[in-house]
Amino acid sequence: MQPDQPSVFIDGRWTAPAGSGRIPVTEAATGAGLGTVADGDAADVAAAVSAARRAMAGPWGKTTARERADAMARFATALQGSGKDTATLVSRENGMPISLSAAVNGFAPAHIVSYYADLARRLDEEELRSGMFGQIVVRSEPVGVVGAIVPWNYPQAIAAMKLGPALAAGCTVVLKTSPETSLDAAAFAEAAIAAELPPGVLNIVSGGRETGEALVAHPDVDKIAFTGSTTAGRAIGEVCGRLLRPVTLELGGKSAAIVSEDADLAEFARGLPSVSLANNGQTCHASTRILAPATRYDEVVEVVTETVRNLVVGDPLDKATQIGPVVSEPQRDRVLGHVEAGRKAGARLTTGGGVPRDREQGWFVEPTVFADVDNATTIAQEEIFGPVLCVIRYDGLDEAVRLANDSDYGLAGTVWTSDDQHGHEIARRVRTGTIGVNTYNLDVAAPFGGVKASGLGREMGPEGIQPYLTLKSIYTTARE
Repeated sequence: MQPDQPSVFIDGRWTAPAGSGRIPVTEAATGAGLGTVADGDAADVAAAVSAARRAMAGPWGKTTARERADAMARFATALQGSGKDTATLVSRENGMPISLSAAVNGFAPAHIVSYYADLARRLDEEELRSGMFGQIVVRSEPVGVVGAIVPWNYPQAIAAMKLGPALAAGCTVVLKTSPETSLDAAAFAEAAIAAELPPGVLNIVSGGRETGEALVAHPDVDKIAFTGSTTAGRAIGEVCGRLLRPVTLELGGKSAAIVSEDADLAEFARGLPSVSLANNGQTCHASTRILAPATRYDEVVEVVTETVRNLVVGDPLDKATQIGPVVSEPQRDRVLGHVEAGRKAGARLTTGGGVPRDREQGWFVEPTVFADVDNATTIAQEEIFGPVLCVIRYDGLDEAVRLANDSDYGLAGTVWTSDDQHGHEIARRVRTGTIGVNTYNLDVAAPFGGVKASGLGREMGPEGIQPYLTLKSIYTTARE
């Protein structure tokens, strides 16, 4: 992978972009330049969509599910081979601690693609049914050309969550990368070349909002799969609604961790860093609202504060680091703005709240905890996307559930209790797409997505392939 990527990947090869614009990619830990990528424009999007359309009409559109599975297995093998280098590059781009990046950017993409390759081998493309008037063949066919738009926080894993099911279904893809993490996307292009995917099956265009808008609105795109902010998701949903174009939207979250009265706080403290502050808080499903029972409130505040205060802040490439920098200077300033809003709202700062004294270079924010937070305030309602937690008091389990549901979002959540059955009972009452009991681990075998402002549709699991398929019924008249 080159530190500079002057081209876009279209029709199976790197090619010069239509324009001369460049996008700088900076290193989150230092603020120094890491490389540049092509700033793709509407002409590049059009070329990529045309290549994807040709592949649908050509060799890829004629493949069987088993043939696609074999190609995807080669693709996964190539991704696995470059995984270590890719994980390091992503950590440099967005500040993710390498201990996490090795899993989600190094291992996960190949694992996800392999999972969907296995599903493709078992895909029933036709089902014969007996109807009132004769036999019916129900066919599952690829929806067509997919525009996949991915964010910067988990760029490799989230891209694979779209590529895996799309390729398994027989679709072709135009992948639009985030400006902050466009360098690492070259791993997918190189893997496509190594796997000998037919030209046009996977196309990659880097660019900003305008590039994404061109992809969403292109008349030859059959489906959009987007992960990102709720604001952007609403705009994309409006366009797709007007065009009657299917869309999957995985959007923001402001999830709650319900700490029950019988919770083992030592277990909760061990799980807190990964459940609430993974990737420096730059995680949509993070449980950033800690709901604590009034009977144990001070105890929970102390445990959360001490756990967060003792997290190791440092170089994301150091395996000991638990909290690295946020992705960019604007994101750091946004997080610090929320911290100031929390102070002004009367919340009690128990640790953090600024820039680490020894980390003035790069985009670091101290891991921060607010206690005595009113659930109606901005820091409890808006997605901060940084290492900031709020501890909120509740009286009785009914209020805990009410507070957990008192959010525009509904993506994730956790319940902490010494009684797993009781935890499941609480989990069923929370209006959310996913929730964990004494843990939270995304699993490729389970559907992931949200309700309310957290989005539409599901990714992963066997259910994840359905949005990339369309159904056709073929009726046959009964004959005597």
